Amino acid sequence: MKLPNPIKAILFIIGCEAAGIFGTIFTMPSITSWYSTLTKPALNPPNWIFGPVWTTLYALMGISAFLIWQKGFEKKEVKKALAVFLLQLVLNMIWTPVFFGLHNTGVAYGIIVALWISIIWTIIKFYKINRLAAYLLIPYLLWVSFASYLNYSIWTLN
Repeated sequence: MKLPNPIKAILFIIGCEAAGIFGTIFTMPSITSWYSTLTKPALNPPNWIFGPVWTTLYALMGISAFLIWQKGFEKKEVKKALAVFLLQLVLNMIWTPVFFGLHNTGVAYGIIVALWISIIWTIIKFYKINRLAAYLLIPYLLWVSFASYLNYSIWTLN
């Protein structure tokens, strides 16, 4: 049975949102305990902002990946671009348990720097295939840039 494209797009979005849901396993218990005790930088946003922002970013990531996949998964450049996308998604998923689960802000900072680089790499790969797919990742890059600042600040302040 062949699924229609809107259903496939929704499956890509759900897959990316699942990465975010995985992170909440580690985030939720730490927000009111460990995280609340940390010294945070002046630009630290309120905790409630993170959920809506990440939900939106994961949806954009899913749409972006779908747009690339739609160009033909049998094509070598599409497979490579989606492999880089998967790499950044895995780094995204690793960061949360290291930061919120293990409370290791230093190692988490190294991971988020690698994540930031892999997002740029993904944008470059996607841009060659579908510019809209690349542009949809710009808010993600900007947010991870800000999150990198927060991670570094929390690491050095604590």
